[in-house]
Amino acid sequence: MFELYFRISQMDLNNQLNHFQLQQRCMYCCADISVWFPKCSVSRRRFVRSFPIACSLEVSGVHGQRRVTSSLSGPTNSERSNIFDDNSMNPSASSTNDLERQLEDFFNEIKVMIKMGKEDDAVNLLKANYVAIKEQVDSGAHGIEEAAVLDVIALGYMALGDLRAVGSLMDMLYKIVNGIKDEELLLDSILMHMGSMYAKLEKYETSISFYRRSLKIMEGKYGNKSSLLCTPLLGLAKVLGTSGKATEAIETYQRVITQSEYSRAGEGEELVVPLCALGDLLMKEGRASDAEKPFTRVLDIYTRSYGEKDGRVGMAMCSLAKVKCAKGNVNEAIDLYKKAIQILEESKYVALDDKVMEKMRIDLAELLHVVGRGEEGRTLLEECLLISEKFNGKDHPNLVPHLANLATSYSRSKNFVEAERLLRKSLQIVMETMPPDDPSITFPMLHLAVVLYNLHHDEEAERLALDVLRIREKAFGKESLPVGEALDCLVSIQSRLEKDDTELVELLKKILKIQDKSFGPESEEVMETLKKIVHYLDKMGMKNEKYPFQRRLSVLKNKRKQMVMY
Repeated sequence: MFELYFRISQMDLNNQLNHFQLQQRCMYCCADISVWFPKCSVSRRRFVRSFPIACSLEVSGVHGQRRVTSSLSGPTNSERSNIFDDNSMNPSASSTNDLERQLEDFFNEIKVMIKMGKEDDAVNLLKANYVAIKEQVDSGAHGIEEAAVLDVIALGYMALGDLRAVGSLMDMLYKIVNGIKDEELLLDSILMHMGSMYAKLEKYETSISFYRRSLKIMEGKYGNKSSLLCTPLLGLAKVLGTSGKATEAIETYQRVITQSEYSRAGEGEELVVPLCALGDLLMKEGRASDAEKPFTRVLDIYTRSYGEKDGRVGMAMCSLAKVKCAKGNVNEAIDLYKKAIQILEESKYVALDDKVMEKMRIDLAELLHVVGRGEEGRTLLEECLLISEKFNGKDHPNLVPHLANLATSYSRSKNFVEAERLLRKSLQIVMETMPPDDPSITFPMLHLAVVLYNLHHDEEAERLALDVLRIREKAFGKESLPVGEALDCLVSIQSRLEKDDTELVELLKKILKIQDKSFGPESEEVMETLKKIVHYLDKMGMKNEKYPFQRRLSVLKNKRKQMVMY
């Protein structure tokens, strides 16, 4: 009665492997963070105290067993009395531009350390400067210089991915900036940075409030149509979109686009970022038709600026292909993907083994399978596997998703023998590189169980399915969706092995409970499981037990008929 069909989209396995790793670390790339202060109309300003980040200051310290030397560092205890040199206490020597330069130099050194793999040195430098600035804050100095230095220290910790330290610094900075008047120079940029960091901390409402205050200040300084407003507007739009305020986010992106068009009087490259962001948000909101226009504009801008064979044109084609696919124009999407891949390969805009190229090939392969061009799709998947073997070796864990994708392709074409070979190799690699109960193992293991079922190797298929169930129950809990998937597979296998019907019904009830929670009580998955339960209860002659399930199934069928009619 039951045909077991294990369908896995071409990227699903890779996503699952990444998602269920228990020891993942979130890393932040310092190259994405910059200290940006718009040039001020007043070049010099009188400061109460100046924080010493002078390039001439050489401070040495010891971190662990290594000696750390930096031209940009806070003092040790013995040197703290000399923290301010004569120039830093001289109002005539202090200026906003000097502070900007010092802050930029300081942050640049942090970024260089991180890039060179000297994270400990960067932390040491940040801690030393924090100790010095905290001493000033504790003594009552709550001015713009203290805020600016704390801001850059927080950005440094953000570049290191230390969100706990960032959160602590934000608490201190929050109190200081709330006491600073909007007229203070540099405040708008500090507020903008704070908006970005609060977004990383997932404190979206606070992030939005700081972006809005920054915008208000900048609008007063530069006017409502200045191109300088685009940076905070983009940050604000991103946070609005992330926090579920899609309508406001779309309006903000559109304002950025209008602002850029007004400032530059044309279709320049500065439009690319807001257009792409707007297109991505519209796609996320299921508005593919609306997303087509911004992505088409991006393609036109790059084509006009760099010519039809430039790599940026290929990337833009890829984005447009996703839109076409979402609209149901699969053949147009396939043509765009093919052109994009050809352009990117010929221009060498990205490396052959780049993840972007890999995903593009896999997406195209999936579309080719959808339209019945499986052989073409399989050729692309084989190319992905060969490239990965070339750059990583034949037993590297990165091969696992490609082996699974190819196995899925062969399963679709009913070539289960080849699918089995690929999956056994995939499982062997995973088991050699992962602990025996790591949940990552269960994905190729369950896929192999399905293939073995289709080859009528039911006993081995059952053993694998039971192993998957055991590992997933331990890793994710007995009522989790991965467990439900394993149970569904096990029921189908044990049904053909003619296991006790009562036990199968109990397993199906567990599946139903999981599906109710995960997909909703009116989902298609729930309907299919109800059909199986009714079948077994009817087979066992248990009419009273069957009635509530049969009644629920009838209600769902009627609802679906009404939906089709209307």
